[in-house]
Amino acid sequence: MNSHLLFIDTETTAVPRRWDLPYSDTGNWPSAVQVSWIICSQDGTEIKKSDQYIFEEDLVISEGSFRVHGITEEFLRSRGRSRREVLTDLAEDIIKYQPFIVGHFLEFDLHILSADYLRAGLQNPFENSSFYCTMLKSRQYTSGTSKTGLRLPELCRYILNETIEPSHNAVIDAEMTARCFFEIRRRNELSQKDLEEKHHLIAEKLHFPLLKPL
Repeated sequence: MNSHLLFIDTETTAVPRRWDLPYSDTGNWPSAVQVSWIICSQDGTEIKKSDQYIFEEDLVISEGSFRVHGITEEFLRSRGRSRREVLTDLAEDIIKYQPFIVGHFLEFDLHILSADYLRAGLQNPFENSSFYCTMLKSRQYTSGTSKTGLRLPELCRYILNETIEPSHNAVIDAEMTARCFFEIRRRNELSQKDLEEKHHLIAEKLHFPLLKPL
């Protein structure tokens, strides 16, 4: 496994209508309005945390997404940076640390960010990455009753024995994902086979070629 880990989460303008369309179909893919990532060493030491908001004049937050995360266009106008600036920061960290990318429902975040990299005219930094999804991992904790796995608060309750309300805040969700991941590893439930399986389950859903297999 890579020497660094990057835990990531996003909040978005909407959800995609379809999951099988190319990122060039920008009408299908929503945009990120909050992108948060935490870089840790393998022993769990936090190296860097970044919590950023994006504002572009063309962003329209759907009513459904607003009800979920409560982020307004007015808030983004005052707190947000340009998409290109935020995504450049993320890409620079991925290039610098070459991290193992971890998320909860990571497929969603990778789709959203890949479409945004295309919108920004930037190279997609995930093409050289390896991936792990704690939601896919959580399927084994449902006794086969869920095809998708546990929601993040449910995984926290199962793994950490903590009751956590859904935050719908990207930086909090990235923090919780990191805590769950390190607890799963502490339990010796991360085999090489498991890592490879989760990577390939995610990779086969993405609409760009991966240049570096796990």
